[in-house]
Amino acid sequence: MENVYELYRAVVFPWHCDHIGHMNVRWYAHHFDDAGFHLWTIAGVSQKEMHAKGVSLVVGQIKINYVHEMNAGDLLVIRGGFSHVGGKSIQHHQRLYNADTNVLCATQDTIEVFFDPETRTSAPMPDFYRDKLTPLVVDFENYKD
Repeated sequence: MENVYELYRAVVFPWHCDHIGHMNVRWYAHHFDDAGFHLWTIAGVSQKEMHAKGVSLVVGQIKINYVHEMNAGDLLVIRGGFSHVGGKSIQHHQRLYNADTNVLCATQDTIEVFFDPETRTSAPMPDFYRDKLTPLVVDFENYKD
């Protein structure tokens, strides 16, 4: 689907697994976090440029849904895109799949808030980012792989 991007690939290593033998929740969060950084650049928004302009984002909320376990040796791929552009925040949705079987293993919804580091409060999203990202929004409620 247009505007859903491949963001990240990795291998599940034995040290990613817990005492039950599947990838521990901390590693799902790790992989989703890395993929989230790539989403901005893949969508055409430079992280380096944001920092140079003094634009800051903070994570306001994350929701992870675990669908199917992953084990040592499994290959994973994360695809995602932006699902909402607001006045001060943006939401993106990511899906983690077993790269060999294309079985959905987890999803993550993230809300990031534009942030003024001096006042330590939320800030309006600069128009440039709203204009750039609004056309990329995907309806993940009706998205089918």
